[in-house]
Amino acid sequence: MTLRITDLSRDFPGVRALDGVSLSVAAGETFALVGESGCGKTTLARCVLGLIPPTSGTIRIQGAELSAARGAALRSLRRRVQIVFQNPYAALNPRMTVARLVGEPLRLAGHRRGHLKAPALELLDAVGLAAIHLNRYPHELSGGQCQRVAIARALALEPALLVLDEPTSALDVSVQAQILNLLAELRRERELAYLLISHDLAVVRHLADRIGVMRAGRLVEEGAAAAVLAEPAHPYTAELLASVPGRGRAALLASTSQGAP
Repeated sequence: MTLRITDLSRDFPGVRALDGVSLSVAAGETFALVGESGCGKTTLARCVLGLIPPTSGTIRIQGAELSAARGAALRSLRRRVQIVFQNPYAALNPRMTVARLVGEPLRLAGHRRGHLKAPALELLDAVGLAAIHLNRYPHELSGGQCQRVAIARALALEPALLVLDEPTSALDVSVQAQILNLLAELRRERELAYLLISHDLAVVRHLADRIGVMRAGRLVEEGAAAAVLAEPAHPYTAELLASVPGRGRAALLASTSQGAP
């Protein structure tokens, strides 16, 4: 199992942001977390990334417990988990070329600066970009191209798990499907595990194998994506689905019943 979270809780002054959350994500699988703002999705992602410690519970990445790791072991674990942010323009340093942006994780991991071009080109090729993009800056790229660069950078250290934080919400509708298809292809090719955070149920339907519904720090429902979207078991999940405009929900349910990927 790539990611296993057991009874995870996280307290902040005056509030319990996570309350006994347990879930798992296997290699080649996408687990989507959905729920309203403030439900705990981002807090959980930050715990998985090692940015904040949990108050209690455990996070295991490929069997190794994150909170117990120190030194080189901790650095190794953190390399196995990378994130793709919501806004690619904000996530990329505007003063760096694409070559530097993609090569920087490799350099920090110990690769010699003079030997970064070849792996950078391989990463760009994997996300559908070419050598002509190496010397460009983020402002010279489209939103979709910037997100491809961000994905390439996230893949640089060959992670086992990607945290996808609303990965298409800042993109034009015409580009969203291209990025989702790219993510699905990379997941299949590299046996990646995805922890997807999204409020867009159409994105969730497109990419997720399983869905976890969060409310007030708790996981109130979990199951196969098609089942949760078609026949929600918890009233809160039903409320989320009911909030999707009529045509959007009809399309969502129709695509689910057809077994769309």
